[in-house]
Amino acid sequence: MEAGQWSEEQRKQWRRPPPDRRQQRRDVITGLVVLAGSLLATVLVNSAGMLALGEPPGLPEQFLWNTALSLPLVLRTRFPVTVLLVVGAVFIAAQFRQVPETIAPSIALFLAIYTVGAWAPDRTVARLSRIGVIVAMFVWLGYSMIVAATTSDNTFDHAAGPMDPLIAALLYNILFNVVFFAAAYHFGNVAWLSARRQAELVDRAEQLRLSQQRNIRGAVVDERVRIARDLHDVVAHHVAVMGVQAAAARRVLDRDPSVASEALRAVEETARSAVGELRGLLWVLRSDTPDDDRITAAAETTPDGASDEARRSAPGMAELPELIASARNAGLEVTHGVYGDEQPVPDGVAVSAYRVVQEALTNVIKHAGPCRVDVRVRYRATSLEIEVTDDGTGTTTGGRQGFGLLGMRERVAVHDGELEAGPRPGGGFRVRATFPLTTVAAPGGGSS
Repeated sequence: MEAGQWSEEQRKQWRRPPPDRRQQRRDVITGLVVLAGSLLATVLVNSAGMLALGEPPGLPEQFLWNTALSLPLVLRTRFPVTVLLVVGAVFIAAQFRQVPETIAPSIALFLAIYTVGAWAPDRTVARLSRIGVIVAMFVWLGYSMIVAATTSDNTFDHAAGPMDPLIAALLYNILFNVVFFAAAYHFGNVAWLSARRQAELVDRAEQLRLSQQRNIRGAVVDERVRIARDLHDVVAHHVAVMGVQAAAARRVLDRDPSVASEALRAVEETARSAVGELRGLLWVLRSDTPDDDRITAAAETTPDGASDEARRSAPGMAELPELIASARNAGLEVTHGVYGDEQPVPDGVAVSAYRVVQEALTNVIKHAGPCRVDVRVRYRATSLEIEVTDDGTGTTTGGRQGFGLLGMRERVAVHDGELEAGPRPGGGFRVRATFPLTTVAAPGGGSS
């Protein structure tokens, strides 16, 4: 069953809402139109001498019968079953009184049967009331035909068909009434089903709107998580590097001013780099460009400088040497190796790979102590592997098990990759991320 589609039980339990004021006005207009037509037809029938057999009532009484048949229609959608029973009873009574005009009464009866099918809330009552009235009409029809056949002196002098005239007349009346009542019954049911389908569509549209609101809220949450992850990566890395460099400058400031000056210069450069990346992140947040286009913009060069902002917000594999140089300036002994045949990497994967290396180096600076770090990039046939290992003495009780590792796992999971992070058997820590390159990254992956 499609999302939002009603079950069979829901369809059975559905009830058509009561008629609104607009529908009630239509009912009044319909009743008055039928009444006016019946009065006009009565005048024309009497004026033309088209009277029924026997002795019909006078013109005023005929007006009363037609009024009694037509006026109940003004309440037909509010009290459909009651109107049908009243119209049916008055119709038979008028026929019994031999009211000559039958077209307008037939229209009133048709509308009454149709309205019960279209509006009656209790479907069992709607079905039984219509069947009951139709059966009563056929009983009256049979009685009328028997009386006409036994009392009429019509010898069918002008009959020319192959059938017996009496039988032909009987069959004609029966077939006409079968079509008449079947049409009223059928089209009433069709109107009910149409109203139910419309209600189902409205309900489905409302559910779709609510689902879209939930998706929007989920997207907002995802965007907040993405922003928090990027801010963590940018701020934590650069602040950690600046902290190490500032501490080194403080320790040698009195003994070796030149070394302290070099460390402070590194702090200054790191601060500028951090500000640049933050500006790039803000540029992404302010831009109306879709995420995938923002990442692609990082690889393009434009005169207005926007591509520089995009590059800072979405660094990739080409920026890894700059990142490693920053870690070296913080006092880490870092080796960097690229293995395998380099191949194009989707922009989203490149951003995530860069952020994994950045976070791993940040954790080394914050928790591992003085150590050697090895950063390896492996291009395999169907995947890209990033591995950062260190031989530090730090434990896993610090930031390595905090938001940094959580952010790495989220970045890798966006691309259906795998992340291994934990202590090495011989000491130190290893972070290994594997990104598949045979599938297209999930939408928004580059911004994760």
